[in-house]
This record gives sequence, structure tokens and C-alpha cells, in this order.
Amino acid sequence: MNVIVSNKYQTLLGTLNIDVIKTINGEFSVQDLVNQFGNFFYNKMIIDITAIKNYENVNVMRELSMNFEMDKIIILLDDSPQVNSSMYLSQLVSVGIYNFTRSVDAVPFLLDHPNAYKDVAAYQNLNTSFDMGNKMNVMKEDNQPVKIEQRVIGFKNVTEHAGATTLIYMLKKHLQDAYKVKALEINNTDFEYFNDKTLESADFMNASFIIANNSDAEVILVDLNDGPESICTEIIYLIEPGIIKLNKLIRTDRKIFDKLRNKKIVLNKSVLNSSDVSDFEYESGSRVFFNIPCLDEKLDNNKKITEFLIALGFSRLNTETKKW
Repeated sequence: MNVIVSNKYQTLLGTLNIDVIKTINGEFSVQDLVNQFGNFFYNKMIIDITAIKNYENVNVMRELSMNFEMDKIIILLDDSPQVNSSMYLSQLVSVGIYNFTRSVDAVPFLLDHPNAYKDVAAYQNLNTSFDMGNKMNVMKEDNQPVKIEQRVIGFKNVTEHAGATTLIYMLKKHLQDAYKVKALEINNTDFEYFNDKTLESADFMNASFIIANNSDAEVILVDLNDGPESICTEIIYLIEPGIIKLNKLIRTDRKIFDKLRNKKIVLNKSVLNSSDVSDFEYESGSRVFFNIPCLDEKLDNNKKITEFLIALGFSRLNTETKKW
């Protein structure tokens, strides 16, 4: 069920043919919304931007993004010149707000198809006061721009300490001979222990800036931790399939595998053989994309890591890199 927060566009939003559990009308501060919905269960929240006090101030919108899961928020913009300016839209993207639209008719689509960064990257005005530099294109020899098809792959530990940080470190080492690759961790500083200055750490507020500043990279690997999944074009969910880890996971959230249905699940630090993986799939009602055993992260060439990357579609590794 969905929530509607409306003001100027109350009548328009009232025409939507969607399931609504609660509607409030008026002007509200971000803290008002936190107080009302901080512990309230809902599927998506549709917000008429004029219902947010001082919405013209991007710092207010930043406060909104810090207090809510932005992949669950859809913002209907008003028709004011400021809100529709390239500067304002660029700032929305920069603070992690991707699900916005000028048309009420687009709201039902966003309910089922929330935007990722790639869907709104064109709004990132790289000539604004953020001075992020125009790196959205590379140049061919005839000086014609060619857009890079960038993949931003997020890694999320489903079981505790499932190994996302170390796995990203190994993936980057294997990819960098054939691809232009960047690795980023959010809200953590574990990368510093690898003694690799190309690995970058940031809080989630700066993550979208870093991704935009590396738009010439073909792939960006993101250790999400508790950061927003919406900054990624795809997510890999890591599970360490030990008995204690799995039992703890189930007791914490009995519906976890319902939530992961049709997601890309990877078993990491796994001791399961193919028969065990089949049993795991049957018992959990899920599908395993790949099974990665315990690996030595000091190795530059690891067959299993390369097989995993090829399964993800990095076909250059077949011929250009990694001889075993």
C-alpha cells in the first residue's frame, strides 16, 4: 500500500488508480514527515513537492534523502521555473533523489520501475556550481563524443560479513587489465587496509558525486554497506551459506528470501558443492547466480573470480587477461 503527501496537486494525485493506505494534505517540514512515517510501513510514498516546506532549498531535499529510503519515494515536481531549472534537477540527482517527474501520469510507472542513477544521469548538469567536470563522454579520433555504457555494480552483504569488501578488491584486480574500473565503498573505511590508493571510500552523500566524476569508467564496483541501492545499475546480494549465518539471517528476517526472489544472489566464502547449492535453492525458494568458494585474495590470477566476471558479462577476460 502507498502513501500520498499532497498540497497544490491534491486533486491530480487523487485521480491515481493506485492502492493508498494513507493520505495527508498540507505543508510539512521533513521532520514532520519523519515523525509521521518513520515507523509506518508503506510500499511507496508519493510526495507533491509543494507539500514540503522550503522545497526550493536543495538542503531541505538533502535532508529528505537522508531520512528516507529514496527508492521508495516518488516526487511530483511543480511547474515553477526554479524547480525545473537544470541547476535544481542536477542538485536533486547529486543528493540521491532519482524518482521525480513533472507528470502525474508517470507516477504509476515509477511505482514499479524506480529510477537508478543511469536513468537520471542526463540531468546531472556538470557545468553547475558543483564544478564536477564534464566526463560523461569520451572522444573518438574524429572528435565526436561517444557515450560510455557504464555499469555501476553494487555489492550488498545479506548475511553478516559475507565478504563484499574483499570480493570487490579481487574483482577490481582481475578487471583492471581489460577494463577501466573504479572501486568505491560507502560509509566505511575498510579499503584502506588493502594499501591500494585507487580504492576510494566515501559517505553516501558523496557517492553520487564520485560516480559522476568517474563517468568515463566502464565499470564501478560499489561496496554498498548501508548506502542507497538506487545509485547502482545492478545489485549483487552476497550470502555466506554457513549454518550459523543462515539461521541468524532467518531469525532476523523470516521473509528475507521472499524479498530476494528474482534478485542476483551469489554465495560467497562458500563450502557448498553443486548438490548442496541445489538443496539451498530448494529450501530457500531462491536461485543462485554463482557459487564462490573461500579464495586467497593475495593471488592476482584466480580462475573462479574470472569465471564469475565472465558470468557477469565481462567477456574480454576470455581472451585479453588471466592465464591460469
